[in-house]
Amino acid sequence: MPLPERIFVPIKQHIGVKGELLVKEGDTVLKGQALTVSKNSFSVPVHASSSGVVRAIKKHPAAHPSGLPELVVEIELDGKDDAIETQGISQYAQASRDEIISAICDAGISGLGGAGFPTHIKSNNAKAVEFLIINGVECEPYISADDRLMREHAWQIRQGIDILHHLIEPKQVIIAIEDNKPEAFQTMSIACQQQSNYQVISVPTKYPAGGEKQLIQVLTSREVPSSGLPIDVGCIMYNVGTCFAVADAIIEGKALTERVVTVTGGAIKTPQNVWAKIGTPIEHLLKCCEFEVEKQQYPRIIMGGPMMGFTLPTV
Repeated sequence: MPLPERIFVPIKQHIGVKGELLVKEGDTVLKGQALTVSKNSFSVPVHASSSGVVRAIKKHPAAHPSGLPELVVEIELDGKDDAIETQGISQYAQASRDEIISAICDAGISGLGGAGFPTHIKSNNAKAVEFLIINGVECEPYISADDRLMREHAWQIRQGIDILHHLIEPKQVIIAIEDNKPEAFQTMSIACQQQSNYQVISVPTKYPAGGEKQLIQVLTSREVPSSGLPIDVGCIMYNVGTCFAVADAIIEGKALTERVVTVTGGAIKTPQNVWAKIGTPIEHLLKCCEFEVEKQQYPRIIMGGPMMGFTLPTV
């Protein structure tokens, strides 16, 4: 996508505690530069998703059903998209567990499937794991971001799975993909064919099969207690987008600064999946995909899908 003029990076992008600011108004920042520091174990830093100048640190309407304002770092982009120098852990199998966990935390990765749980906390579990489940189901109608990611970046997703497998040491890895995504199923099957304990499974396209507890029951016949967690039944689950981000963090040393976003609907002239910078205004997404507001009798933008999404109060 073309770069927006400004981005608005929320200080908190996850379930947890927001970090402490490292920048002030007037500072010049580079893509991948940390804007906050994580001093609480239940927190991850956030990063500048492109280069520019910090113009304000202020309250701004959040992409949340409440529409309440939250603290953001407003960055005026310089159009160069210059990034900080990065260094990954090329031989992660020889690295310590703590080093890998710290790198995942420092990259600012929280679950990209929607829950936003800090990935380093989930990955640092001391309990034995029988099934490492990779969620590529994406059952929300209209949304196809994970589908495209699996079709085009299956190998990097596989690298992320390898890293998580190294950390968690499960007995079996299951990659679950809906049966209406044959191209994604094929590419992931090819990417994982050399791993004997990786199994790519096609599941029926049935809402809400992509829900964590529902998918665990479909795949393992185990029921997560209503007040429990997947680890209570020997399972742990990650979204394919999270696996992609983990590979970026460990292999390349890159922070989480962008993600795939589906922009679609009857009033979108050029519906598509795009790589969007974290903090990109929704208005910019709509403009780039040619939103034709006159086609809507009652203009409305839904974020997150028609089933579990919410109407945005502003763009």
